[in-house]
Amino acid sequence: MTGGSSGGRLFVVATPIGNLGDVTLRALEVLRAVPLIAAEDTRITRRLLDRHAVDTRTISYHARSGPGRTTELLEHLRRGEDLALVTDAGTPGVSDPGGELVAAWAAEGGTVVPIPGASAVLAAAVASGIAGARWSFEGFLPRSGRERRERIARIAADERGTIVYEAPSRVVVTLRDLAAACGPDRPAAVCRELTKLHEEIVRAPIGVLARRAADGELTLRGEFAIVIGEQPGGIPASAATEAAADAALSAARADVEKLVADGTSRGDAARRVGAATGIPRRQLYGAPEDR
Repeated sequence: MTGGSSGGRLFVVATPIGNLGDVTLRALEVLRAVPLIAAEDTRITRRLLDRHAVDTRTISYHARSGPGRTTELLEHLRRGEDLALVTDAGTPGVSDPGGELVAAWAAEGGTVVPIPGASAVLAAAVASGIAGARWSFEGFLPRSGRERRERIARIAADERGTIVYEAPSRVVVTLRDLAAACGPDRPAAVCRELTKLHEEIVRAPIGVLARRAADGELTLRGEFAIVIGEQPGGIPASAATEAAADAALSAARADVEKLVADGTSRGDAARRVGAATGIPRRQLYGAPEDR
């Protein structure tokens, strides 16, 4: 497999998100034919390659790779050599590394060839049964601050379904924040370990899911996609923004009180929570009876 006159071809190859049998025949053909595979983690990729008897050379390329590695891969393509780009699971550039290399090669007029395959966001959308025909994908939400509050407010105001990814340690707080902004009755689903041995999809109103997660009734291990169901008509953006802001402020104040109860001075607790959430310290400092 050789490149065209303007250089090699960059194949963006989707790999299984759990079950190794989900790799496509076309993906295997490409992975066997290219001279080099740029992989997020070469050890994980090697498991897939060994399973399907692919002996192509691999090189690491991940979110912490320096600009030198990007330059090295671009030079490989400029020499007319093809390159396959893969991540540990799913499609490069979709909440995974790879977008920078694709953008750089496309900017040079290079050929970029997508090789589609398994997708956690698509699996969650179809298996939840609530996303609807039109939905948005938000990837991972910001962990705190104004940007998080604004993103959640936009989700609440959108009548379409929305899908987000979340780490297991953040599922409780994210479900809580989404329920506060969207309203407890909006349909939702928590999708865990899709295509894997312990795959699980729990569907319920988002307020119920938030409570069950907080009470330890949901298994919080593995990889998660949260689906917020479609809601015809949505809710006014201003109301969603206000609801999200109120929920975030209440949660932050609760965090302050917990720190105070553990022996932290109120001023220091307000400063720490304010720094983490982006909420002004003066809104967090007062004792409950002062508000």
